[in-house]
Amino acid sequence: MKKILLVDDDYKLRHLLSSFLRAEGFSIGSVDTVSSALVVLKNDCPDLIISDIMIRDLNGYDFIKLLKLDKMLVHIPIVFLTAKGMTSDRIKGYNLGCHGYLTKPFNPEELLAIIKNIFYNISLVQKSSFTPLIGLQSKLLLFNSLTHREKSILHLVVQGYMNKEIAFILNVSLRNVEKYVSRLLSKTNTRNRIELVKSFINSNPN
Repeated sequence: MKKILLVDDDYKLRHLLSSFLRAEGFSIGSVDTVSSALVVLKNDCPDLIISDIMIRDLNGYDFIKLLKLDKMLVHIPIVFLTAKGMTSDRIKGYNLGCHGYLTKPFNPEELLAIIKNIFYNISLVQKSSFTPLIGLQSKLLLFNSLTHREKSILHLVVQGYMNKEIAFILNVSLRNVEKYVSRLLSKTNTRNRIELVKSFINSNPN
C-alpha cells in the first residue's frame, strides 16, 4: 500500500482528502506544519507528499528545498496543492522539482490522476531491466556533449515529467520538446523514455 503524507494547515481539507485517498487504497498521514512533516520524515518515509505552499511556519517552496538537500528524502515526489494559481507560482514550483501542481479549489479526481501517473512512471523505471548499450565513460562523454536545452529536457524526463509538462516548465512548444526527446533517444541509442532514463541514471552524470 502506497503511503502519502499530507501537509496543510486546513484541518477540514486534510480530513476530507485523507478520507478520499484512503478510499482509493492509500495509507495516509497528515500534519499541519512543515516542521511536523520533517519530524514524521525522520521516522517514516512516504511514497509521495502532497503539500500546500502557504503554510504558517515554512512555505512549501522552502519545504521542497529542504527535501532536495537530504539524500534520504530527495527521491520523494511532491505535489503542490495550493491557492497560489499564478503562472509564475507554478513555474517556480516545477523549477524547484515538484511533480505536480494543482490549484484550489480542485477536483479530487484530477489529483488522483496526478498521483497515479506519478506512481506509474516510477514503477516503469523500477521494473525496467534495460542494460545500457554503451559504456560508462562513453555515456559521460555523450552527456557532456549535449546542448544546454537537451540536458534540461533530459533532467525533466528523468524526474518523470511528460512532454506536455516539460513544454510548460521550459516555456517551449510541445513539438519542440518532442523533437528534443527524439534526438536524445537517437543520440543515446535507446528505444524509449524508460531506456533513456535508465541509461542516464546508471551513468549518473553531474
